[in-house]
Amino acid sequence: MPHGPISSKLIHKVIHNFCGKPLRRARTRALRYPAGHDARIAHHKPAPHAGQDGGRPTALSRSLLRSSAIVSAMTLFSRLFGYLRDVVIAVVFGASGGTDAFFVAFRIPNLFRRMFAEGAFSQAFVPVFSETREREGDAAARALADRAAGALGFVLLAITVLGILAAPLLIRLFAPGFEPGTPRHELAVEMLRIVFPYLLFISLTALAAGILNSHERFAVPAFTPVLLNLSLIGAALWLAPRMEEPVTALAWGVLVAGLAQLAFQLPPLARIGMLPRPRLDLAHEGVRRIGRLMLPALFGSSVTQLNILVNTLIASFLVTGSISWLYYSDRFVELPLALFGVAIGTVILPRLSRHHSRASSEAFAATLDWALRLTWLLAIPATAGLAVLAQPILFTLIQYGAFDAHDARMAGLSLAAYALGVPGFMLVKILAPGFYARQDTRTPVRIGIIAVGVNILLDVAIVLPWYLSGREAAHAGLALATALAAWANAGLLLHRLYRSQVFRPTRQTRALLLRGLLAAAAMTALLHYLAPPVGQWPNMSPLLRAGWLGGLIAAGALAYGLVLLALGLRPRHLKAQG
Repeated sequence: MPHGPISSKLIHKVIHNFCGKPLRRARTRALRYPAGHDARIAHHKPAPHAGQDGGRPTALSRSLLRSSAIVSAMTLFSRLFGYLRDVVIAVVFGASGGTDAFFVAFRIPNLFRRMFAEGAFSQAFVPVFSETREREGDAAARALADRAAGALGFVLLAITVLGILAAPLLIRLFAPGFEPGTPRHELAVEMLRIVFPYLLFISLTALAAGILNSHERFAVPAFTPVLLNLSLIGAALWLAPRMEEPVTALAWGVLVAGLAQLAFQLPPLARIGMLPRPRLDLAHEGVRRIGRLMLPALFGSSVTQLNILVNTLIASFLVTGSISWLYYSDRFVELPLALFGVAIGTVILPRLSRHHSRASSEAFAATLDWALRLTWLLAIPATAGLAVLAQPILFTLIQYGAFDAHDARMAGLSLAAYALGVPGFMLVKILAPGFYARQDTRTPVRIGIIAVGVNILLDVAIVLPWYLSGREAAHAGLALATALAAWANAGLLLHRLYRSQVFRPTRQTRALLLRGLLAAAAMTALLHYLAPPVGQWPNMSPLLRAGWLGGLIAAGALAYGLVLLALGLRPRHLKAQG
């Protein structure tokens, strides 16, 4: 058989045979409504408002892309300051018992924040608020916001007081490896009491963000996290040298940031006439609906965080520094997740909620299909780049000062393991809104329970033998278990949407998924070929490291894009259909 380059025609033929002829329009899917929903709207499909979702597919695509780009741009700005924050903390404090104590203390209210605020509350509030505004007008939506603010503030104030009083018990529960009476345990308890009120302030900030997002005002909520990063940088550089225990300055920085983030959201709310005036009215029908939706969503929306929390619990028994290594590697994985997964999920949730309230099944499916295509094409190269360049990234960006080469190598191993789950993490962010927009919070909970169970079983199967063998870097096994559990979560969500006929990826989308895999494989091979051996990176100057890393990232991105073009991908394939 003659040898030679594979022709583009042959590649196209393989894709055609594998996926079939692409459909030009997404097929209409019947939406399934959860119990208790008014089924009468299924017989009424109002015409889309001008300038919103009706009209040509290109208008829908441009609107979604523009909104996603705004959120991504603001998130990128925030993440750049987040990187600077992590560099400052790593250089000033290193990976020590003190930083382990801070990360545990901060993770506890942060977990509750993602469960109550950005998780369950946002996923329940935005669909109900959007539906109220769509059907009953702004006055009814404003009344709902007032009462939601009152109920949320009341509940979280009680939780905050209990959290402060029960700080020793919480540290014992979330980090059982921190023995009571040891400096690390006492320091964690002290800092938890300082940071716990952050939960109250940031939860009210999430309420404000939900209102703004429902009005498609995405920029301010996406920019707000910058204030946390600035506050922590200031605390590390200015306040820490003035403290008896320097690391506690970070806890005070978190508290100040919570107040600042809430204050920053208030003027935009006032400008659109939606500044809440908290009223405690737990009998209000909208508040009760939000509460009913929140109860199952408390678990379902925070599966990833619960998995990371399980990792923290187990890592507290491993060598000192394990919690910090996992934290830094998780921070780099969160960059593509926040830039793309969270951004796209944030944009599509209000739109899906409107499609649901209008019983527009075709537009609902088309929006999810568009999100799946875009997310996949962004997640796959992120996985390849983070996995191959994990240790060069750590050596280049944070291996300075107290964070030594050993710390960078250990964090790099867990980053490579976490990277394998990036597509799973991102897909969960865009598939879960397909349930929340239909006010179905129970299904993600059931799937989430399975995913957490998978994570725990994998922790035992991977980490325990690793730890007992005496080999180093057992913490990387925790990251790998979380990555695999994310794939299980995403796969089950997609399967449930497919089985209920709410959403089925079009043939065009399936072809695009295959193209993305082939392009990412080519990118991975190129990066392996070009990258210097890992052992050389610690000996390079900072400028040389940055040059090499920047060149490798540019080469990988160029290779990925060129292979996609060679496989026939064009901008029209990213347009929403339907």
